[in-house]
Amino acid sequence: MNNPYGINIWSDNNFVIKDSTININHQNQPSLLEITQDIRNRGYRGPLLLRFPHLIKKQISTLYSEFNRAIEEFNYQGNFQAVFPLKVNQFPNFINALMEVSKEYNYGLEAGSKAELIIAMSHTPIGSPITVNGFKDREMISLCFIASNMGHNITITIEGIGELETIIEVNREFNSPTVPKIGIRVRLHSSGVGIWAKSGGYSSKFGLTATELLEAYELLKKHKLLEHFWMIHFHIGSQMGDIAPLKKALREAGNIYADLKNRGAEALNALNIGGGLAVEYSQHQHATEMNYSLKEFSNDVIFLMKEISKSKGIEEPDIFTESGRFIASSHAVLIAPVLELFSQEYHEKSLRLKEKNPPLIQELYDLWKALNRTNAREYLHDSLDHMESLLTLFDLGYIDLEDRSNTEILVNLIVKKSIVLLNDGTDELKKLQDRIQERYLVNFSAFQSLPDFWGLKQHFPVLPIDKLDIKPTNPATIWDITCDSDGEIEFKRDLPLYLHDIDVTKEEYFLAFFLTGAYQEVLGMKHNLFTHPTEATIIFDENGDYTISNIIESQNIMDVLDDIDYDTNWIDRQLKRQLDESTVINQMQRDELLGKLYLYLSENSYLKTVQVNNSITPPAPHAKYPTH
Repeated sequence: MNNPYGINIWSDNNFVIKDSTININHQNQPSLLEITQDIRNRGYRGPLLLRFPHLIKKQISTLYSEFNRAIEEFNYQGNFQAVFPLKVNQFPNFINALMEVSKEYNYGLEAGSKAELIIAMSHTPIGSPITVNGFKDREMISLCFIASNMGHNITITIEGIGELETIIEVNREFNSPTVPKIGIRVRLHSSGVGIWAKSGGYSSKFGLTATELLEAYELLKKHKLLEHFWMIHFHIGSQMGDIAPLKKALREAGNIYADLKNRGAEALNALNIGGGLAVEYSQHQHATEMNYSLKEFSNDVIFLMKEISKSKGIEEPDIFTESGRFIASSHAVLIAPVLELFSQEYHEKSLRLKEKNPPLIQELYDLWKALNRTNAREYLHDSLDHMESLLTLFDLGYIDLEDRSNTEILVNLIVKKSIVLLNDGTDELKKLQDRIQERYLVNFSAFQSLPDFWGLKQHFPVLPIDKLDIKPTNPATIWDITCDSDGEIEFKRDLPLYLHDIDVTKEEYFLAFFLTGAYQEVLGMKHNLFTHPTEATIIFDENGDYTISNIIESQNIMDVLDDIDYDTNWIDRQLKRQLDESTVINQMQRDELLGKLYLYLSENSYLKTVQVNNSITPPAPHAKYPTH
């Protein structure tokens, strides 16, 4: 069957559908279902975040390969280098894997705060590049000098004249033979496109204007720091879906670079084009998010800088990128179990037919039973007409609540069956899908795990991890478990999601959300005190088999409260005291309830799901509190 989930659009061949499941397209190709069940069999419940380090390595390798290919193809004399911006994902299980798989590429890190700078200093190998962007105070600049004296290849990117003046003061204070490299971020006239376009242009938050750039040049020259000025930096926005703004920005930044080089900045040797390399999130061909390939991207960068360098009579600079989304997004997959379908009352088993039903209800029942491909459209129209008549009869008091319920169920069944039989994509059927859409309650928090969906309406590919050999027929809306109406991924006619009609009391059904490795974890919020899901790293050995490592369980309830500065010892004593002083239970009941209370306190906040055909949920693998 044709896959309705657009895997050929967004997956970059990282995942494949085999028989009924979606599998990792690597080594022995295990299924996500197999891995999920393996972890759940160890007692872990709630949503799971799976990390795949081999996909991090693939992205780094692809990035370097394409730029090095372009360098060779255009006989470019500069080199290519890249750093990962820590703001995209600072979680240790990601960073540790990133630095492990990138050793052969001399890959580095970019920091935008003091804490990120400490991560960069401690995790970047000596010699690999560190760039430091964002606003900085004296202490942060001093940390850069300390890193330089450790032997790190570190570049301070100047975001304003005040920072340069502080660098001059700190350099005088340290009076050391080793000084960090200096870069200058320029504020371009050019800007990007989309919701992150404000990162570029004259109104952008960062960078020096042409006037400030000339002032900075004179300050560097005056204080004998021009020999350390080696990089020009620009950034026109994240998730740059259109290649045209990049070309414009490259011409502008390239000419700025050439002017400074010819002006006397002899040590200037690198152009940092920032981030912005886009990722394809769309599951629908008519709504793709980017109009270029990595090959086109790298060709344009190398070709344009070669042309500018030639026309200005300068050496071709090294090219740096800070593409974080491209590197990180594909490595993480969120798996979440479906807890309930909220429109399942519209099933045949819910009918309350009487021995003698109102004539129109009896006719609805007959229409449903006789429905086939030939008469589907006619019977569909008849059923909708009957429903309007029956609802009017209810308003007038001629039929009762059971009759109204039977009306709603039968019309829903007819609409659902007609859509499957007709399957012609007409506007009429698309509108009817809103009527029969199923609400899937899924055990995750959109605010914690998909904050860009909540805040920016960013789409993420989503599909079930099994039953992929069966055509899904339910137009689906996804509800998370937060007590907030915004925790909903609505069904859209132009970007439809279809899921299977399943009974969660008889079988498990999991949804996978892909491309969640960039920004989602670091921006996730503890709305309703739902925290980071249980995570695990999936490693492949030399035989092609996978192992599950670095499992970090989602925080238990008391740890969550401790994080927001509740006195958990006081809470513990208070709860125990209330049980001790209760007059409605005896001592045996008190002991039993105390044991249950401590068990629940040792578990995370996500809802528990019971495995099919198993009425007992395995205990949490790590219980901090006594269970008595």
